Amino acid sequence: MASAASIPPTGQLIWHTYVTFKKEETVPGPDVAGTVVLAPPSSPFQPGDQVYARIPYSRPGAARDHTIVLTGELARKPKNLSWEEAAAVPLSALTAWQALFDQSGLWSGPEDDRAKGKRIAVTAASGAVGMWILQIAKIAGFEAVIGTCGDGNEEFVLSKGATEAVNYKKTSLTEWAAEKEGRKVDLVIDCFGGKSLVDAWGCVKDGGVLISMVGSPEEAKPAGMEVKDVKSHFFIMEPRGDQLQKITGLVEQEKCTPLLDSVYPLEKFQEATDKVESRRARGKVVLKVL
Repeated sequence: MASAASIPPTGQLIWHTYVTFKKEETVPGPDVAGTVVLAPPSSPFQPGDQVYARIPYSRPGAARDHTIVLTGELARKPKNLSWEEAAAVPLSALTAWQALFDQSGLWSGPEDDRAKGKRIAVTAASGAVGMWILQIAKIAGFEAVIGTCGDGNEEFVLSKGATEAVNYKKTSLTEWAAEKEGRKVDLVIDCFGGKSLVDAWGCVKDGGVLISMVGSPEEAKPAGMEVKDVKSHFFIMEPRGDQLQKITGLVEQEKCTPLLDSVYPLEKFQEATDKVESRRARGKVVLKVL
């Protein structure tokens, strides 16, 4: 039984274009938080268990009373979160986790000390995914965590784990990196696309990694840009209940917190979507299903 579902962050609104739907089964809501009502006897999740998950876009989502979630996608809901807060977690937190630990090729998880001494830059760091990257990067032990944001969001970005906030409306990452020697980073994670992704190329070290969840870094690479051995790619996160369970642990230990921008009743789905597409939401926009 679904209690709450989420609207995906702006960049991830395009992810559905990479899969094929059966038209009659198209249901939005990639994040779900709710109670198990039916499960196989062998499942670790039984009726009455409070759970949450990320549902793939290839299947009907959670914006309905009941939805189907596979065992491998499920994790136990953090005990210290409401249904709406929990629904704000899976897609954004898993995207951050996989960008840092699966896609970067630099280390395997926050318990791995290979992040120590490394530098990371995150675009749209005050957004739903960016703020999770900041928090997890801090736990992982990065030496420097640089987050870009707009006017008025600098203090928020710093509070989530950034060691420095860069107002992209005043200074691009390329300009920021050029201002002082040694500012380039080992890893850039782009959560915004467009000019931010173009500018990210001027911030990454030779031999570094540039990841985007919005568009192809290679297509955004400035003509004539001289960088050596930079690994770059676009990725789409995959639902992973085992990783989400680790995130549950971080939330229950209060090492990470979700950010809920607003909650809309299910019948105001269009208003919720408009809020996300406006890029004015700070954190996740969630639908209250029941």
